[in-house]
Amino acid sequence: MSAQQQTQTQAQLGAGFADAVHEAQNAFRGLLDALSRPGRRVAIGSPVKGLALGPAMAHLLLTLTDDDTPVWWQQSDEATTGWLRFHTGASVTATTGLAAFAVITDAATLPPLDAFAAGSLESPEHSATLLVEVASLDGGPAVEWRGPGIQDMQTVRITGLPDQFWAQWQANHAAFPQGVDIVFTCADAALGLPRTTRVRRLEGI
Repeated sequence: MSAQQQTQTQAQLGAGFADAVHEAQNAFRGLLDALSRPGRRVAIGSPVKGLALGPAMAHLLLTLTDDDTPVWWQQSDEATTGWLRFHTGASVTATTGLAAFAVITDAATLPPLDAFAAGSLESPEHSATLLVEVASLDGGPAVEWRGPGIQDMQTVRITGLPDQFWAQWQANHAAFPQGVDIVFTCADAALGLPRTTRVRRLEGI
């Protein structure tokens, strides 16, 4: 493929990082910050032209995935999966349990958390990270978060999660060191929920 054809193909698929090194570093630092300080939102990335993903979601995918990280897409389309494959080499898996990363764009129909890889006692790092796009990080039922990285308590109000989600999360937390980790995104904001965080609903389900 000629350089001109490559440029045309990239334009059709959508842009990646404008400044690959610095933007990837910024996104990775933002991710670490979100997961090390659960419940505190961080800003990650700017909009990617022509891509039907929020800025934070897009930048996290560009930063975290490569040809060794199969991705499960809740709502898969060739334009978006092709965009990621073009920029990072990430493959697509149709099986939730084989995914290193899962892209959830309809939080209300999020599959059960135990459908994803939880790692093992010997290798808990072989678990999935769920990237969950939500309509808002405000206005949902109040949930109290406690655990490492949280001073005293953090109140979080994520919108649009299934009613059974927090009960599933309690089981996920109880399985530590196994379990999935989650990053919620909304536009350019990201909020980390590592498996070490315990939760308590403050309002009725």
